[in-house]
Amino acid sequence: MKLEQKDRIYILKTKNPPLSTYIASKDSQSFRLLHFDEEKGYERALRYAKNQQSPYQDEQKDPAIIEPVVFEEGKLFVSKNNTILQKFLALHPNNVLNGGNEFYEFDPEKEAEENVKNLNLEVDALIAARELDLNTMMAVARVHLNTNVDTATTKELKRDILLFAKSSPHEFLEALEDTDLGVNNIASRAISEGYVTVRGGKDIYYNLKDNKKKIITMPYGQSAAETLTSWLVSDAGKDFYGYLTNEFEK
Repeated sequence: MKLEQKDRIYILKTKNPPLSTYIASKDSQSFRLLHFDEEKGYERALRYAKNQQSPYQDEQKDPAIIEPVVFEEGKLFVSKNNTILQKFLALHPNNVLNGGNEFYEFDPEKEAEENVKNLNLEVDALIAARELDLNTMMAVARVHLNTNVDTATTKELKRDILLFAKSSPHEFLEALEDTDLGVNNIASRAISEGYVTVRGGKDIYYNLKDNKKKIITMPYGQSAAETLTSWLVSDAGKDFYGYLTNEFEK
């Protein structure tokens, strides 16, 4: 395999790494260190030997000088001159790149790019949040924040929406793009204001003066608001949806 010649830094995924951490450096019966070679079509044993040209054990010649691979305080710096260790780590099954969960190669350029992307997303979300009209703010707060919008002041709503946009920009922008946001808002409001009731934790009923009939049973794992939203946009629920819309526009 060919790698760009450059210094590389590898990071353990654990949050609080010890002072020194040894990772597997050779294949053994107690720990199989294998890499599937797509060209040859089978798994090959790996071994880090600093005096060899290949990380594959079947391509190495004796005597092989085996050395431990040690992360100090969760990090391992590998010089561009140590190509054999870089190749070994690139093939290691515990590398995140290969589906592992022990360590990954730190790429400052890629991380900076990801940081810029996340910061731009946060800025977009905050701008969108600042420009929301009151009705949309109330809908987002009611559906996604479970805020009691009837008692919250406008300033409290604006604060909660801005904090939502800042902490979860992707989720916030998705909420604004949700074509069912208005229906979700109507459903949540119908529940909170008592136009419907939930009985036994599973059945939704009308709670009108002249109608206390059962509407629908909530599917397993679905909330009352989700179930009512789906029902309101169906043929069976469209009349009640129209009724609720008129009620809430008064």
